Amino acid sequence: MCGIVGYIGTQQAGPVLLEGLGRLEHRGYDSAGLAVLGPGANPALRTVKKAGRVRDLREGLPKRFSGKVGIGHTRWATHGPANDVNAHPHTDAKGDVAVVHNGIIDNAAALRHRLAREGVDLVSDTDTEVLAHLVALSSADTLEGRVSEALAFVEGTYGLAVMHADFPDRIVVARNGSPLIIGVGDKEMHIASDLAALVRYTTTVAHLEDGEIATVTAGGFTTYRSDLSHTDRPTTSLDLDLSAYDPVGEEGGYMQREILDQPAAAERVLRGRLDERFGTAHLGGLNMDARETRAIRRVKILGCGSAYYVGQMGASLIEELARIPADAEAASEFRYRDPVIEHDTLYVAVSQSGETIDTLLAVQEIRRKGGRVIGLVNVVGSAIARACDGGIYLHAGPEVAVASTKALTTMYLGFALLALQLGRTRDLSIADGKRLIAGLQALPGQIEEVLTLDERLATIATRLAEADSLFFIGRVRGYPVAREGAQKFKEITYRHAEAYQTSELKHGPLALISADVPTVALVPDDELTDRNVAALHEIQARGGPLVVLTHAGVDLGDVECERIDLPRSERELDPILMAIALQLLALHAATTLGLDVDKPRNLAKSVTVE
Repeated sequence: MCGIVGYIGTQQAGPVLLEGLGRLEHRGYDSAGLAVLGPGANPALRTVKKAGRVRDLREGLPKRFSGKVGIGHTRWATHGPANDVNAHPHTDAKGDVAVVHNGIIDNAAALRHRLAREGVDLVSDTDTEVLAHLVALSSADTLEGRVSEALAFVEGTYGLAVMHADFPDRIVVARNGSPLIIGVGDKEMHIASDLAALVRYTTTVAHLEDGEIATVTAGGFTTYRSDLSHTDRPTTSLDLDLSAYDPVGEEGGYMQREILDQPAAAERVLRGRLDERFGTAHLGGLNMDARETRAIRRVKILGCGSAYYVGQMGASLIEELARIPADAEAASEFRYRDPVIEHDTLYVAVSQSGETIDTLLAVQEIRRKGGRVIGLVNVVGSAIARACDGGIYLHAGPEVAVASTKALTTMYLGFALLALQLGRTRDLSIADGKRLIAGLQALPGQIEEVLTLDERLATIATRLAEADSLFFIGRVRGYPVAREGAQKFKEITYRHAEAYQTSELKHGPLALISADVPTVALVPDDELTDRNVAALHEIQARGGPLVVLTHAGVDLGDVECERIDLPRSERELDPILMAIALQLLALHAATTLGLDVDKPRNLAKSVTVE
């Protein structure tokens, strides 16, 4: 959940590293730091670290901070508070070794005790500092050997980069459970934990695998296993929209830009995947033929946060269209309950980044026990994409804001395509298949319609922002949408928000309804409209303010509320239009409160530590 950058080449490293850290700040923004090897025959290692944002680090840099080899880091705190001392890079006592690290060293406490017994003075609260001292204590002849010896003592996850004043021509990097990418340039090389830091300089990259170490020099890179036997790590060329990473100055930041990109993102994920003739979807990336598809007896979906909630939406779609039992589970809990892996169950891992550690570990558990797992991921070449048997790339484009918006929309559409293909190999009629295809084709335009409600939603959001606590309610298809709406609201407004099934209000939560607790209710025009409207009357009778997302023509009776009529899609597809309206409510409530919607406190974009 932090950002790593590294550079070695012909340019001054400092500006390159700072620019990369700025692009990675969505990965962690508690503190930041740089280490650079100065020029000359006996280069000295210089380190600058600062609590706060990357701009604070930039302002604190010395005027003369030269060197063509360097590493940098922007932190999301795990061990120790966010202060200058705990910021990365960390060095050994002599200042010859510098390390930046993402992940968690599980046996850090034991290693700290051991180092203290050997007379090492540890100055920070972090787990990372032990790595610098372990490298310094190694007597191996090469930097690769010293890093390998140090890592032999380590239990846990890491993506790390190491520099040493005695080896000024190289940076050594290693990965185990935390992403690390090498970017290949012209007489220069780049290192990063996220593609965002590399796109300005190169789109030719190599993804390290778990257990690999690499030596990076200005002329290229060499990869090894942990025992330093050579591996052959190929490079790939990426097709990326560089403008998506460009800074934004407007109040809504990246989040607003990404919400507005959703019509185009929806078109991208659907393009070439709809078969109008046969009323089905084409998902060749699943790597399953019709016979294998028909053998599926259950679908289990795994994700974290918003990916978990959209997994619940997807499970509902699959059960409804394919008539296969389906459910979603938090990936973070999955492997700890020693799950039974069934040969006729299709497991689906959902992750925007493709690097979410909890989801990756769940995938590895399934594969280890012989299960089939596919991925719904947005980042090509990511760890989850590589670990799965097949999958669906989302084509959402880069998503920078911590709160997921367009990736969530494309995840939902990915599930709609999967449900359609599964359904048409079973009993879903061609007429229903064509009906759903027509609905999917209309969705980009309907998303545009939702976005035209922005001003109305902003007005309502201003009033919601005044509340300390809110309820979000929905039934069946609407419940996971309500959960996602509550998630968005609390993560960027810092207001308490809870989601409930509408039918569960009378079983306890109704006791909390008052004039100070607004309820955002999802009331689509479907088979449960009457039940939902009855619940609105119960809330109104107890003085609770109401915001109702519904469809034109739905009779709410004498309910007093802020009513928002959304475009009407097919019933199975209505949830995503409601989710987008909830994104706008959260965005405008947060901006009303003067909050940074792109970098909510205590959160980071990609969770790469357990």
